[in-house]
Amino acid sequence: MKRITAIFTFIALACALASGPALAEKSGGLKKRVAVVDFENKTGHGGWHIGTGMADMLTTALVKSGSFMVIERQQLEQVMKEQKLGLSGAVTPQSAAQVGKLLGVELIVLGSVNEFGQKESSVGGSVGSKVSKGMFGLNKVGVETKTARVGMDIRLVNTTTGEIVAADGFAEEESKKGLDVGTDDFAFSNDSRFDQTLSGKATRKVVNKVVDMITSAMNKLPWSGKILKLNADKTMMLKPGAEGGVKAGDIFNVFSQGEEIIDPDTGLSLGSEEKQVGTIEVVEAKDKYATAKVISGSGFKTGDMVREK
Repeated sequence: MKRITAIFTFIALACALASGPALAEKSGGLKKRVAVVDFENKTGHGGWHIGTGMADMLTTALVKSGSFMVIERQQLEQVMKEQKLGLSGAVTPQSAAQVGKLLGVELIVLGSVNEFGQKESSVGGSVGSKVSKGMFGLNKVGVETKTARVGMDIRLVNTTTGEIVAADGFAEEESKKGLDVGTDDFAFSNDSRFDQTLSGKATRKVVNKVVDMITSAMNKLPWSGKILKLNADKTMMLKPGAEGGVKAGDIFNVFSQGEEIIDPDTGLSLGSEEKQVGTIEVVEAKDKYATAKVISGSGFKTGDMVREK
C-alpha cells in the first residue's frame, strides 16, 4: 500500500547580514557586484514566503563564497520601493537592469520556485502505522521512504544592457528510508537547522548549482567602478574600495559615458558610447571607497566609469 502526502514548509531563515554590501573573507582580486531579487513563488501555495527564503539562501551562499560583493537585501528593497517596482519575482529584465545601474552592480539574479515539497511512501505497511499484524500473529514492519524535491528557474540579467545572459532550471531531490523517518513540517529557527532537513538538503544542492552558474556568468562580464568625487588637489575618489578588492597601486582607465544606445527593434539598451579620458592610480583604499591620482588625461567628472587597464 502506498500513500503520497505532499508537505510544504515555510522557510524562515535567520541569516542576519551586515549593513551595506555583504562580504565574506576576501578571496583576492577585484570583486564584481551582484544583487538577488526575491524569487517568484510558483508552487501554488501562496502566503508562504518560499521565494523570499530561497533568495535569502542564495544571497548567503554568494556571500560565503567570498567571490563577490553582494548587495544587502534591505538596500535592494529600498531602491525597489523608490522605483515603485516592488521586491518581487515578477520584475522584468528591463526593470532589473534599471535597479542594477542604480545599485552599481554588474548582475541581477531573477528566479522562480516551481517545486518545493515532500512525498511519503510506505511498502509492507501503512503510512502512520509502521508495524501491523501479519499472518500467524507475527508483526509485519512497513518501510517508509520520504523524498523532498526542490526546483528553481534562474535568469541572470546584465545590468548594462538589460539582456538575459544566462537562464537555466535546476531540480534536486533528497531521500530518507527507514521504519520511522519522521517529518520536516516545523518552523525553522535558523539556517543550520533547516540544512539538516530533507528539504534543506535538496535546497542546498540547488543553491550550490546556482552559485556555480553565477560564477561562470560573472567571469564573462567586465569589472567596473565609478568616480565619486573630484578633489581640489587633483586626486579623485572612486568606488568600490578595499571591500571590492581595490588596493593601492592599482591602475585603471577612466571612461566618460555618452548617449545611451537603444535597440529600435527590442527597446533594450545596448550600452552607451564611451570615450577614454585618462588613466589613474590608486594611492589609498578605504573599505567603501578609494583615492586615486591622475597618471594621464583630463576632463574627468563625477560619474565617469572606471575599468581595468
